[in-house]
Parts: sequence; structure tokens; C-alpha cells
Amino acid sequence: MRERVRVAVYPGTFDPITLGHIDVIKRASNIFDKVIVAITNNPRKQPVFTVEERVRMARDALAYIKNVEVDSFDGLLVNYMIKRGAKAIVRGLREMSDFSYEFQQAIINRKLCEDIDTVFIMTSPKYFYVNSSTVKELASMGACLKDLVPENVQETLYKKFKAR
Repeated sequence: MRERVRVAVYPGTFDPITLGHIDVIKRASNIFDKVIVAITNNPRKQPVFTVEERVRMARDALAYIKNVEVDSFDGLLVNYMIKRGAKAIVRGLREMSDFSYEFQQAIINRKLCEDIDTVFIMTSPKYFYVNSSTVKELASMGACLKDLVPENVQETLYKKFKAR
């Protein structure tokens, strides 16, 4: 009998990846055999970093977690998941407004592909306030980002905003 490998995808823009994201990824990696951090462009957002820069930052920050892979994709998430053999979407939740949006997305994804489920992971309380928009705003003003992002991301943020 062939052993089933449980693959999950944690999709997002990750502009940039934060310690809150990494908290969710670490916890998902304890639940699933493989977690793919799938970086994409969200047409409703204007990212500071290119997809390639975001992939590089995430790979560097997550290299120590052996069952985590970082990739990028375009198009429908469910199509990417089918291509990668994934059956679960991982989503991190910080507050009730996150749940309302994510619940709707989960229903739509399930409608598009009934074999795909969404797993919600609550962000640890110490990261409830961390989000990429706040991190970018603080970085643009030279604030300390020590407890918000990994060191490699902090350095990349400072370089990006210094170059502007």
C-alpha cells in the first residue's frame, strides 16, 4: 500500500514575509508532510518587492524547516494546487475580520475544487499585530524591525527603502 503524502499550500503575497507568517508556517509544518509557501501577485495590492525578491527572502528565512518549500505561481490557486498534488490550503488568522474574508475564499475554493480543504491556523498572540503593511511603513522610517521580521528580511527592507 502506497503511503499518502499530505501536502498543503500556504498562499500569499508575502510582501515581505513576517515572523507572524513564519509562526503559521512552522505550525503547519508540524501538521503536514510538506508545506509549500506559494508566493503570488495580488491584483488588489501593489507590492514593494518583485516575486523573485519575495521568494528569495522567504527561502532564506525558511531554509531551516526541512519540509517547507517556497515557490511562486500565477493564476488560480486551485489550479496550482492540483498541479502540485496539494489537498489543503493553510491560512493564518489574526482577527475576526480575517476570518470573514478567509471563510468566503475557502467556500469559493471548495466550489472550484471539492477535493481541496482550507485549514485555519490562529497566529500566536505575540504576532497578532504584525502585518506586512505595518512592517513596510516602519522600515520606510528606519524603525527597528527586530521582533517583526527575520534578519535577512530586515536587511532587505532597509536596503530597498534606502534606495528610494
